[in-house]
Amino acid sequence: MIAETDKKDFDFEYYRTIRSRSVGRLFWRIKRYMDNRMEPRLHEQGFADFKMSYLMFLSNIDEIGTTNNELAKRAGVTKQMMSKTVSLLEREGYIYTQKNPADSRSSVIFLNERGKDLFHALQKSMQEVRATFDAIVGHNCMEEVINIMCKLTTALDAEEQ
Repeated sequence: MIAETDKKDFDFEYYRTIRSRSVGRLFWRIKRYMDNRMEPRLHEQGFADFKMSYLMFLSNIDEIGTTNNELAKRAGVTKQMMSKTVSLLEREGYIYTQKNPADSRSSVIFLNERGKDLFHALQKSMQEVRATFDAIVGHNCMEEVINIMCKLTTALDAEEQ
C-alpha cells in the first residue's frame, strides 16, 4: 500500500526569487569568483601547488610563530586536520616549524620566504579583484560593503567566544 502524502503546491518562481537574495549563496558566489580568478593568477606567478583553501591556515600565522593548537583554533579545524595541513604546507615550502621552547611536545609554525612571497602575490591578485568590484558598484559602495562585513564578522566572532 502506498501512503498518500499531502500534495502542496510548490512555487518554484518564489524560491528562485528568494534564492537570488540568499546571503549564504551570495557569499558563496563571491568567494567562488575570487578563488577562480586568483588561484590561476597565483599559479602563473610560480605557486602552481597553491590552493585557495590553504589561505585560511596561512593567514593565521603570526610573525612570532603560531602553535599547531592555536592555528587549528583560529582556522576552525581539528588539531588532527591542522597537523596534516601543516605537514602539507611545510612539504610544499610555505612554512617551517621549530620546537616550541615553552613546550617541547609541540612545534611553532612560521611563514618562510616562499610563504611571504605568496602573500605579496595574493595582495596583487586581491587588488585586481577589488578593482573589478569597484568598477561594478563603485569604490564608495564597496567600502560600505566591506565595513558592514567587518561589523558582522566582529560581532559573530565575539558571539562565538
